[in-house]
This record gives sequence, structure tokens and C-alpha cells, in this order.
Amino acid sequence: EQIYKTLVVDNRWTLFVDGLLVTLMIAGIAVLLGVAIGSVVAIAKVNALRNKKLKWLSVICEVYTTVIRGTPMLVQLLIMYYIIFAAAPTEMAPYVAALAFGINSGAYVSEIVRAGIMAVPRGQMEAGRSLGLTNGMTMRTIILPQAIKNILPALGNEFIVLFKETSIVGYVALTDLTRAADLVRSRTYLPFVPLIFIALIYLGIVMLITWALKKLEKKLAQSDVR
Repeated sequence: EQIYKTLVVDNRWTLFVDGLLVTLMIAGIAVLLGVAIGSVVAIAKVNALRNKKLKWLSVICEVYTTVIRGTPMLVQLLIMYYIIFAAAPTEMAPYVAALAFGINSGAYVSEIVRAGIMAVPRGQMEAGRSLGLTNGMTMRTIILPQAIKNILPALGNEFIVLFKETSIVGYVALTDLTRAADLVRSRTYLPFVPLIFIALIYLGIVMLITWALKKLEKKLAQSDVR
């Protein structure tokens, strides 16, 4: 009876479907932004470490990572939504939320990528330069591929955390998966089924991401053997 009232009555299952789509969209865009921003910041930090003339760039990156990692994600989301993009139209709300999550994730990804780059022997860069490659080409074709193999588990963990963190977007009036369950709960006064239902959905998606990452790790490990 509780399942019927939660999912069937008034087609409430559509709320969960729509909420899941919003969650996946925000998480997907945020992951892409986080990887892009994090990679740029990490490369900038590494280059600044090796070139004293770029010290100012390192200072900017340090300020960015310190501020982002030192403030709660929820506060950043509220600032982005109610202050920076306060005049944005309502239909832009999911993209504003995705931007906030992407900027937040970029700070953590930057440290992960930077650690991976620093773990690659310095001789790899010198070998690339001796072959006539520029710093950028060497970083892109030699250093980063090796770094990604080393940091893949940590990156995967960051993606999983980011996906679960999207559950706070209800604070800015977005109906994601968690907010959909809360709406159904408020209408049926039955908390058990909607909350357990979305918990199983989150768990299933996280297990799928974990499985995909393990498959990718094995594939990369096979290429090393070859």
C-alpha cells in the first residue's frame, strides 16, 4: 500500500524520474567542469613551481583552492545562486548549480592531478624535450597519461562524492532526486518508501560508477603490461 501511494497515485513516479534526470545532468556537467578546471589549475601550479616567473600564477591558484576547500559546498551554492547569478532566469538554475559544483570539485581535482603529475619522474619531461616536444606537448602526451593512471582511484572517489553532494540542490528550489522524495513524503506522510527508494537509486548508480572505474583500471593495467 505504501509503495502504491508513493509511486502510483497521481503518477508520483514521474517526480522521481524527473528528479533523477536533474541530478544526473548537474553531476555530469559538474564532473566535466571539475576535471577541466582542476587540470588547468594543477598544470599551472606545476609550471609555477618549475618557473619562478610564474609565481603569481601559483598564488592565484592557491587562493582559489584555499577558499573553495575552506568553505562549505552548501554556502558556495547559495552564494552562486542568490548573489552572483541572482538575476539569472529560473530555467538557468540547474546550470548555475552545476557551475557551483564544478568550481568546487575543481579545487579538489587540482590537488589530485597535481599529486599525480609530481609522482611522474622528472626525467619523463626531459626525455620529451630531448625528442623535440614542447613543454605543452610533453605534458599532454607523456606526463598526463601516466598521471591519470596513478590518480584514477582518487578521481573516481571524487566523482562519487560529487554525485552524492548534488542532493543539497533542493536548498535552491531545484527538484532533484532527493527533493522529489521529500515532496512525495510531504504529500503521503509516508517517509519510509520514498527515502529508501532514492537511497537504493543512489547506491545503484554509485555501484555502477565503481564498476566502470574498475573496468577502466584493469584496461589501463593491461596496456602497461603490453
